[in-house]
Amino acid sequence: MKRLNLLLSSLLLCICCTIQAKNKVIEQPPFIVSSTTSIEVSKVEISDTATILHIYAKYRPKNWIKIAAGSYLKDNNGETYPLRSGIGITPDKEFWMPESGEAEFQLVFPPLPDSVTSVDFTEGADIENGFSIWGIQLKGKNLPKLILPKEAVVHKADMKAELPEPVVGYGKAVLKGKLLDFYPGMPSPITLVAWESAKGDLSEILIDIQSDGSFSKEVPLTSSTPCTIYMSGSSPLQIFMEPGQTTEVYINLREISRRNSKFHKEGKPYGEIIYVNGPLAAIAQELNRDMPDTNIQQKVYKNIKEFAGIGIDAYKERIVKISEEVQAEIDKLSCSPATRQLLTNNNKLSTIGLLRSAANSLTSAAIEANQLKREEAQKYFQELARQVPDDYIPNADFALLNIPQTTLSSQYVNVIAVYYSRSEDFAKAWGTDSGIFFDIARTIPLYRGIKDFTPLTEEQKATLATLPTAYRNMVIAANDDLLARIEANKKKTGFTVNEAGEVSDEDLFASIISKFSGKVLLVDFWATWCGPCRMANKEMVPMKEELKDKDIVYLYITGETSPLKTWENMIPDIHGEHYRVTAAQWNYLGKSFNISGVPTYLIIDREGNVKYRQVGFPGVNTMKEELLKVAAK
Repeated sequence: MKRLNLLLSSLLLCICCTIQAKNKVIEQPPFIVSSTTSIEVSKVEISDTATILHIYAKYRPKNWIKIAAGSYLKDNNGETYPLRSGIGITPDKEFWMPESGEAEFQLVFPPLPDSVTSVDFTEGADIENGFSIWGIQLKGKNLPKLILPKEAVVHKADMKAELPEPVVGYGKAVLKGKLLDFYPGMPSPITLVAWESAKGDLSEILIDIQSDGSFSKEVPLTSSTPCTIYMSGSSPLQIFMEPGQTTEVYINLREISRRNSKFHKEGKPYGEIIYVNGPLAAIAQELNRDMPDTNIQQKVYKNIKEFAGIGIDAYKERIVKISEEVQAEIDKLSCSPATRQLLTNNNKLSTIGLLRSAANSLTSAAIEANQLKREEAQKYFQELARQVPDDYIPNADFALLNIPQTTLSSQYVNVIAVYYSRSEDFAKAWGTDSGIFFDIARTIPLYRGIKDFTPLTEEQKATLATLPTAYRNMVIAANDDLLARIEANKKKTGFTVNEAGEVSDEDLFASIISKFSGKVLLVDFWATWCGPCRMANKEMVPMKEELKDKDIVYLYITGETSPLKTWENMIPDIHGEHYRVTAAQWNYLGKSFNISGVPTYLIIDREGNVKYRQVGFPGVNTMKEELLKVAAK
């Protein structure tokens, strides 16, 4: 009998152990890479009946997120497991975030075999900006070892070298590299921004990612140029590019994801966030390390409400004090003298920028603190702007603009773009009219005219001859490209220029759309100077081709803030019906349709009724979905 009881006890113990083995809980599982900072897996429960992902969500309060019903898990053996249901969330339904901006819910999937060591969670490749988390570890707290290419090295900073002068010379710079731990389906492309001092402007270049995570791009530049790599889920990455040189980068996606993680950001780093070879590589490497409290703009904008209600003089006093605090943090950094000098220049230039925008910042602060309604903002701003004296920023503070090394700061472009026209004032204040600032001040007007689709005049060509060779070659290349584009535009079709005609403001919009009675209209209120407008127009090109048989008219309306020549030479690449209305007409339309910014979109049905309105581009998928809803009726 005792033996029988012993056998029964052993059997029950085995059963209990088996049940426990099949009910496995992994708390805060590490993961390799995530495409999002909005959700993270806080826990995984695995049983013989289901796999449950506990999701921690962090997003803007009172805004929604959505989990696609077609979401699935994919294990390390290549098997997939479709989403069964949600607990606390309904797939394909909007999940509204609470006031705290934080929430939790669960996603239920089929059970996983015991042999599975990791899974990927994804909403699927068809979901625009969908959530994906790759390499969620189910057995152990360590990730697979990151295999670095031999070229991914850490450069030793020169603790004696000062910031060098930039190389000046027009030519092609090359950026090449690879995203480490790249998975197919990751957001692509990435954006490279070159802060080009000679243009007083930035250039945005989209870089396509190959299936293995590699990329390469040529960029014409006039000098050693600070550049920023922007990619989904990452803080901006700082590099430098130089004419005739190659900048090679290896971007550590798992380290980027760790830094964004709620549960793992305090853990041990997975190496450098980026490995850089090429011009000023050691400085770039230091800039991409964590340097808290060294960015005055972040400190000010993060606490913008604290500036609400104060005057112009008090604002300046606070900005100068914060700038001094930031400089004290920079001085304490254990970095190279060159990097410290660059950060110092960033701080000085950013301080100038913040002082220049005093009226705008104070207006924003009053709105954020609910001391001012948006409809009152323009009047409030104008009153503050009138109070700013001419010597609010002394001319002497601008002297660093004539130091070549200052052009290695990404903030240089923002300041020179505004103050290049004051070259005569600065010449008197500084006692000289020569140097890099004055060369750039003569170059910017030439480049801006070309950018606005106005070829060089004979007078401008005379000025061109006085520029340094690198700047001269850059302007000539831009002018040649413009002349070629103007000729090509003469042969393009698919767009129509329309006149609004002599009608009252009240009848203007009805008159415009009456030409297209019985058709579905996508009305785009836009501007030539609006980057998001231009980007959206490019992204919708394939959609317009796909819907070409749906009897949809694309109607583009802009105002006089879009320069005429710029507009005329830009619209040949934007197929549709185009109107350029007067300033008064634009203002009337803005009030009628509550256009708070561009782009603003309306979808109008065949009877002339507005069925959809959106400020800002909602994405191609949403736009197509809304158009098809109306077109189907």
